[in-house]
Amino acid sequence: MEELLNTFGETIKDARQAANLTQEELAEQAGITTRYIMAIENENKQPSMKVLFKLIRALKISADTIFYPEIQHADKKKEHLIHMIHLCDERDLQVAAATIKALLDTK
Repeated sequence: MEELLNTFGETIKDARQAANLTQEELAEQAGITTRYIMAIENENKQPSMKVLFKLIRALKISADTIFYPEIQHADKKKEHLIHMIHLCDERDLQVAAATIKALLDTK
């Protein structure tokens, strides 16, 4: 548990950079200050559950990335696609399914 808390800031920073967000952009999306993001990433600041929830949502990452960092997600692109699928409505899902089917049919 202690190791998880000690690497939390690095995990958030890695996820922020992977999402191509600045500290300012992440802070704005999470509704916190840039200074707070800096404290989380660099000073081992532990956010409240409410802030943690906002960070996970803003970064579009799985909570497993935070709570189970030892589980390596081999393909971040697929994980991100799955996350985006969960945000789709029924029409969007039909379009996505047709697009993927067309891509696979050309192989």
